Amino acid sequence: MASSVSASSTPVVGRLLDGRYRVLSHIADGGMATVYLAIDERLEREVAVKVMRENLARDETFVSRFRREARSAAQLSHPHVVAVFDQGEDDGHMFLAMEYVPGRTLRDVLTAEGPLTPRAALDIFDPILQAVAAAHDGGLIHRDVKPENVILRDDGFVKVADFGLARAVTAATTTNAAGTLLGTVAYLSPEQVERGIADARSDVYAAGLVLFEMLTGRKAFDGDSPIHVAYQHVHGTVPVPSDLVDTVPPELDQLVALATARDPDKRPANAGDYLVEVRRSRQQMTPAELDARPQTEPRRVAAAAPTRVSPQVAPTSVVPVVPMVARTEPEAYGRGSPTTPPPRPARRRRRLRPVLVPLLLALLVAGGGGTLWWFSAGPGAMTVVPNVVSASSAVAEGALQEADLRASLTQEYDEAVPTGQVITADPGAGARVRKLSAVSVVVSRGPERYAAPTLVGTPADAAAATLAAVNLTAGARSEEFSETVAAGTVTKQDPAPGASLKPDAPVAFTVSKGRQPITVPTVTNKTTADATTALTNAGLTVTQGGQVNSDDVPAGTVVSQDPSTGTLFKGDAVAIVVSKGPVLVAVPATIGKQRDQAAQLLQAAGFKVAYDNVLGGFFNTVRASDPAVGSMVRKGSTITLTIV
Repeated sequence: MASSVSASSTPVVGRLLDGRYRVLSHIADGGMATVYLAIDERLEREVAVKVMRENLARDETFVSRFRREARSAAQLSHPHVVAVFDQGEDDGHMFLAMEYVPGRTLRDVLTAEGPLTPRAALDIFDPILQAVAAAHDGGLIHRDVKPENVILRDDGFVKVADFGLARAVTAATTTNAAGTLLGTVAYLSPEQVERGIADARSDVYAAGLVLFEMLTGRKAFDGDSPIHVAYQHVHGTVPVPSDLVDTVPPELDQLVALATARDPDKRPANAGDYLVEVRRSRQQMTPAELDARPQTEPRRVAAAAPTRVSPQVAPTSVVPVVPMVARTEPEAYGRGSPTTPPPRPARRRRRLRPVLVPLLLALLVAGGGGTLWWFSAGPGAMTVVPNVVSASSAVAEGALQEADLRASLTQEYDEAVPTGQVITADPGAGARVRKLSAVSVVVSRGPERYAAPTLVGTPADAAAATLAAVNLTAGARSEEFSETVAAGTVTKQDPAPGASLKPDAPVAFTVSKGRQPITVPTVTNKTTADATTALTNAGLTVTQGGQVNSDDVPAGTVVSQDPSTGTLFKGDAVAIVVSKGPVLVAVPATIGKQRDQAAQLLQAAGFKVAYDNVLGGFFNTVRASDPAVGSMVRKGSTITLTIV
């Protein structure tokens, strides 16, 4: 991985990917992706989010394969495998959500420390092979085993990353001519380079190169371009580690040669078979050999120089491979012809010459007993599967290892068996199997439970999809009016967010219908007090629209309202107009005036006139007025004049 970069060059920092992963900070860069630390806001845990390079995310073939391989990788469960939780796409950003493992990559360790002691190298290599073997047992191939994909946790625990990703990016790693992908090409098997195919033996080849690098502190093949490196895989020979670091035991030379045979048929069939060879070879080494510290300067500088092969010219010589010690069929693992083992390096011959004759005599004497040992006490012997059901996964692995068996761990949910305990083992307890066989152990993940997501405040149309994404289902849906929540938005849910639920459990929710409409009540011809009460009780407010005179509506009574019909919402206003009663006019002074003059005055004031003649009205003079002069009378009323 490259060194971290500033936030300004990491556009996804601070973003919420897929509505779930809040990107916190940049961790590292690689040739195919950038890794960030993020928070899974749904499950409230730290995760590592690997965002693919934009050029890969635009490749439809890559995207399709990436999704398929990510689903396969997510099914792989092993203590030494970095778990894949999720994959998705957000605004063109293709990403993987993985287990966050704080620590250093094996590349960081080798850069800082150089060659490792055999013991340290094997302590790291064993769990690497366990992880790859688990993938092979599950029908998966890693395709990109390299130090950059091995993480040493802060407590020293080893994790292997990028299962599934490697296959999706294989085309890019072999065709990119830029220097950023040179590290991946350095671990490609010959068959991947020549024919573009890979199987479990290709992972074994890459693992052998990782072991070589841990022992020597350098890559087996180096070059100025990916093509140059790839050419060496096909036509070159992996150097003998002890020629570069004098303290490497012969057994480790042989393990590297076994894994890195150019012919895949001469390698172990898978990582599990190779792990058997690694553990057997380790048992043959003394504590002094295991703890021998590598010399900072190789004793033979010429042998330590990288083997460089021109892409146009085949190599004229190769570094010989040390054959397996105490094996009767060395040609099955060496690089020479099927009948003639390759020559040993001169230094090894000097070391073994004093004991060569006794060793040959011992082999002749033991030849007949070797077969007996193989099938009675050796790896070919039978062993009994111990009872590991209900034990913890760690105890089960230890018990199986004690019985010379390998544990192939998978995890399943179980309602009854506590988390971390073994549910089943196959073959079962008491079964007789070959030593070093794999026993499939199913470990409980505890009851399968999912946290109820937050639906409140989200669109109701998306509720079913949100629940399905966490293996829950949409329950009863109800509706209610809401003065504060827009129509179509969830206002309530049951169970509450965060509740732990079984798979497919229903979550009921209530959806807002928006504001509740209110029918406008009719308040005309009501008193002002009664009208105000009626409108307030309906949830409306009252405004005064003024007062008017009315000949028909009594004073203090509502003459009209606006609006008069239809519907409003809570808090909306209704304007009312209140009657002041009829218009009143003072009766003009008409006493003593002549009849016609008085009539004119009354009519001008808006009154009607009637007459009451006394004695025939001979003098035509107004003697009295009814109503009396000065009285306030409704305009249009009739005034009766008494005429004498």
